[in-house]
Amino acid sequence: MDSKTPISRRSLARSIGLGAGLAAGATLLGGLAAPAIVRAQSKTTLKLGHLANEDNVWHKAAMVFAEEVGKRTNGQVEVKVFPNEQLGKETDLIKGIQLGTVDFTITGESLQNWAPAAALLAVPYAIRDLDHLDKVVNGAPGRKIAENIEQKTQLLPLTYFARGPRNLTSNRPIKTPAELNGLKMRVPNVPLFVSFWQGLGAKPTPMAFSEVFTGLQNGTIDAQENPLALIKSASFFEVQKYVNQTEHVISWIYLVGGSKKLGKLPAEQRTAIMEAAKAAQAAERKLFIEDETKLAADLKAKGMEFVAVDKAAFAEKGRPAVVAALSAEVKPIYDEILAVG
Repeated sequence: MDSKTPISRRSLARSIGLGAGLAAGATLLGGLAAPAIVRAQSKTTLKLGHLANEDNVWHKAAMVFAEEVGKRTNGQVEVKVFPNEQLGKETDLIKGIQLGTVDFTITGESLQNWAPAAALLAVPYAIRDLDHLDKVVNGAPGRKIAENIEQKTQLLPLTYFARGPRNLTSNRPIKTPAELNGLKMRVPNVPLFVSFWQGLGAKPTPMAFSEVFTGLQNGTIDAQENPLALIKSASFFEVQKYVNQTEHVISWIYLVGGSKKLGKLPAEQRTAIMEAAKAAQAAERKLFIEDETKLAADLKAKGMEFVAVDKAAFAEKGRPAVVAALSAEVKPIYDEILAVG
C-alpha cells in the first residue's frame, strides 16, 4: 500500500492481514499474529485527547494504548495522552482530527452530527447486556455504523469501550413504568431521551449536568438518570435515595484515529497501532467490570438502595417513542441490532 494514501477500514484490514467481513472493534482488530517489528526510522509523535479525568477507565485504557504503541513500534511512534479536555471539548477534538491537529480521541454518539448512524450508539433498550453489545459491535450492525462514521467524518474506529449503563435515581422506589406517574426528572438535551421518557409517562426536563444537584436539592426535579460513575462523582447520593436499575441505555464509545494521518504511516506502524488498540480494549473491559462492581458497593455504602425493575415493561412501553424518534436512514440498522441474538 502506498504509505501516502488515506487509509480506509478495508485497506487497513488488507494491510494487517485480515480477511473479508470487516467489523468494528474486536473483529476489526482480530486475527492478528505476533506484534509487528517496526524498522528503524524517524520518531513520530501523535496526540490523543479526551474528556475524562485520570481516574476514569477510559484514560487508563488510553495510557495502555500509548504504552503498547511505543512497545510495538520500538519507540518510533509516541502517543501523548491529554485528559481533562486539555486539547478541547469533544467537538473540538473531532474537528481537530479532521484538521490534523489531533490524532486520536474517544467519542461516541456525538458523531451523529456528522454520521447519522452514530446515534445508534446510545438508544434506549437497543442493547440488552454486554454480551449482546459485543455481538452487535462485532457484527453487521457495528460494521455499518463504523463505516458510516469513517465515511462521513474521516475518523477511523480503532476499537470500542463499553460504557456504564444509565440508571434512574429517585427518592421513591420505581419498579414499573406506571410508577413514574408524571415524575419530574432531568435528562440530557438529547431529543431521543426526552421522547423516550415522555413515552414512559415521566415529565423529563433537559438541564445542564452542572445544575442537576441543585435541582434535586431544591425540588425543581425529583429524579435523574446517569451511569453509576456520574451518580457517585456528582454526589447524587446526598440528595437521592434509590438507584432504580433500569439500565435503559447500555452503550459503547470508540477510540478513533484520523484515517488520513494513519494512511501516511508505514504499514508496520499501522499494524502496531491496531494491535495496541486491541490491547487497550482488553484492559478497558477488565477495568470497566471491576469499576462497575466497586461503584455499586460505594453507593450502597453511602446509603443508596438498589431497586430491581421490570426492564421488559420499560422497554416495551418506551419502544414506540424510540422508533418514532429515529430517522429513516438509521431505522434499518436499529432493527438489525434488536435482531442480533
